[in-house]
Amino acid sequence: MIALGSAPKLVASDVDGTLINSSERVPQRLRDVITRMTNQGVTLALSTGRPPRWIHYVLDQLSVKPICVCANGAVLYDSAADEILAAQTLSPEVMASAVMAARAALEEHGGVSIAAERAGKSAYDPADELFLVTPEYSHAWPSNDHGTFEEAEVLSEPATKLLMRSDYLDSKQLFDIVRASVPEDQVHVTFSMSGGLIEIAAPGVTKALGVSMLAERLKIEQKDVITFGDMPNDIEMLQWAGRGVAMGNARPEVKAVSDHITRTNDDAGVADVLEWWF
Repeated sequence: MIALGSAPKLVASDVDGTLINSSERVPQRLRDVITRMTNQGVTLALSTGRPPRWIHYVLDQLSVKPICVCANGAVLYDSAADEILAAQTLSPEVMASAVMAARAALEEHGGVSIAAERAGKSAYDPADELFLVTPEYSHAWPSNDHGTFEEAEVLSEPATKLLMRSDYLDSKQLFDIVRASVPEDQVHVTFSMSGGLIEIAAPGVTKALGVSMLAERLKIEQKDVITFGDMPNDIEMLQWAGRGVAMGNARPEVKAVSDHITRTNDDAGVADVLEWWF
């Protein structure tokens, strides 16, 4: 284990594959160290690809209700007040252009179906107004938490995230093709799971942006921030923080940018690091 230095003032953790285990539970040992940490005045933030409405099950397991970086940095959400503090969105025109370019590039690979995530005003806004999918959209996980609309309606309003889904390519293959086909100054492309799903945001919108905005609000210096993650949508956040920690089962490109790697396939990896101080 590296010498981790002085205790952090802000801890920002990815959720899936990092804070929670395969049963979507925060291990008791990790809950305990989070309680000790926050009792000493350290701020916890969740930094996730999930929208605000999909994090309350996780928050209910914790002793604090933190500000959360949601939708891969596009939304800053105060979970205690149920308030959207900031939202970075894609315009309808940019989304339509990205879809057109992606489909042209994927013509020989079965194409893609699309969905859009909107910010709303509350995590408890009706789901069918926040997560819109086209009739042909192929869900990456079982879902009743959406509204189904024609593509023109899905793309008709600003969105925090545009999702593209392929039934024929894995996420890295889909990412490589789409990333090369859409202008980098118009959109940011990433992925957080392997099942043929990529996530598109406005340019420069990453978890690093959300965590840095939170640190600025709290007047915490970059060097006093530690972040945890396991997938490509965590890379910018791990690079930005004073200390970036990759989970032991993280993808190789995530490990490559980290300052520390936790024990392999151990959902207590975050606890291992935090117990260095707390």
